[in-house]
Amino acid sequence: ALMRAHAGPMADALVKEVAKGAKDARTEVVRSADLLDYTAEEGLRTLGQGKLLTSDSFPGAERNKLCMVSKVPLGVVLCIPPFNYPVNLAVSKIGPALIAGNAVVVKPPTQGCIAGLHMAQCFHHAGAPPGLVNVVTGRGAEIGDYLTTHAGANCISFTGGDTGLSVARKAGMVPVQMELGGKDACIVLPDADLDLAAHSIVKGGFSYSGQRCTAVKIVVAFEEIADELIAKVCAGIAKLKIGQPEDNADITAVISAKSADFIEALVEDARGKGAVLKQAFRREDNLLWPVLVDKVTTDMRLCWEEPFGPVVPVVRVTSEAEALRYVNDSKYGLQGCVFTRDIDRAIRMADAMETGTVQINGPPSRGPDHFPFQGVKDSGIGSQGITNSIEMMTKVKSTVINLAKPSYSVA
Repeated sequence: ALMRAHAGPMADALVKEVAKGAKDARTEVVRSADLLDYTAEEGLRTLGQGKLLTSDSFPGAERNKLCMVSKVPLGVVLCIPPFNYPVNLAVSKIGPALIAGNAVVVKPPTQGCIAGLHMAQCFHHAGAPPGLVNVVTGRGAEIGDYLTTHAGANCISFTGGDTGLSVARKAGMVPVQMELGGKDACIVLPDADLDLAAHSIVKGGFSYSGQRCTAVKIVVAFEEIADELIAKVCAGIAKLKIGQPEDNADITAVISAKSADFIEALVEDARGKGAVLKQAFRREDNLLWPVLVDKVTTDMRLCWEEPFGPVVPVVRVTSEAEALRYVNDSKYGLQGCVFTRDIDRAIRMADAMETGTVQINGPPSRGPDHFPFQGVKDSGIGSQGITNSIEMMTKVKSTVINLAKPSYSVA
């Protein structure tokens, strides 16, 4: 209730800090409040029951031991959310940790920090006792190792980029939950609804300027429908509003000049090797105009690297095996999607895709927030989603009652 009541300041901070559109910023805050409501209910369902095991269920054992199995808190959960969803992806860690009985230390992103502090204040004003919800601010390069290797951290939940690989290596004997980005492929088969696929590519590839782990990062189009699909996508791109987040623009400035430089380098590398830009590449400081890059080939960086910006490459294929290469040869494996009217073919493709999630006839997406969300390969460790996060942030404890003699009596 407090998050909803104070949605304005948090949304305003998201607009100013990370250039999120005003409407989307408010949606993020309200979604986070909804997530907390659901987490409280799910925690009661998940944690309010245990198991009782009897020893005689194992071959050769007598019924002289009763084992009570329960789930108990880990202790302190270190929560590290990213800049693109500094409220929602903090709450998605804090909520499950608290309902499981843990305390939390939150390290908000440098950009997005003010929104994160507003969010933490809601817990304070709700009556959280001192020491339960703690916030530590600072640049990851300066305090990251100290936090992630601290003996007081009993669990680490991290969302971000390749930095998470280093965190995972240094974490030691501590449970980790990692989501580290992706190269989400959108495979469009010849029998697909091309209007639906094109709409999903525009929405999935360019929402929040493509700065989403679940953005469409590469389109894999069968040759016979590629030209028609590209024309429809370009028509959708032409309708996107480019400008300021206060004006609810679809395309706003990317997070930093370093990010803009990286994205531009990927585009120029592809253009220099023969790719075709379907829109003129245009940049003003950190603001990049959206670009669809056709005829991308495997020797181009854009084919394999994650731009995290409003640039979507297109590769053309002639077979399912070739299409799957762009999914399974990637070092990432977060999500992917398949567009086809043939559900049998869709399931066959989904089964062969090395990703945490496959969307059929829809763009990659994290949510609803109670759905499992996970990556494979360099995209992550463990599974998120409310129930999975609660489970991950607890440990199993067994209490065994040893009876003086076996008991088989039945009332």
